[in-house]
Amino acid sequence: MALKLPQFLRDTDPLQAVATTLRESQNPWWIIGSTAVALHGGNPGIIADIDVITSRRDLDALYERLPLTDTPEAGKPMFRSERFGRWSGPDLDVEFMAGLKVRVNGVWHPVEPQTQQAFEIGGGTTVFAPEREELISMLHLFGRDKDMQRLATLL
Repeated sequence: MALKLPQFLRDTDPLQAVATTLRESQNPWWIIGSTAVALHGGNPGIIADIDVITSRRDLDALYERLPLTDTPEAGKPMFRSERFGRWSGPDLDVEFMAGLKVRVNGVWHPVEPQTQQAFEIGGGTTVFAPEREELISMLHLFGRDKDMQRLATLL
């Protein structure tokens, strides 16, 4: 599948770094959020970081191999994870999350993708995101203005 990624994602290698880092994963993983919208050909708006959902086991293993910090952004109180790791190694920060939940109307909902679509990003490297319909549902659940704008570009 040919990708029309934003120029700064083409000019740097953050997706390559994510794919390489997760090559040894024992469980499925997904890129979500703005980068997943870009992978599906939508307009992501600003891509501030790459959000990755992974298993607790794989995130624990990443803590053994990478200089991760457990510092989620304070400005996102509607999200929480059982385990979180921020990697500032690539040109764009990567946020790894295990056990991600989103708070909607005072209730915490798990964010557990069920579908997985592969995207070749060059050089035989593959990254994964939820399939388009599931990503649309996820963005709808998140419900922020920027999520709704991203969602509209996928319809």
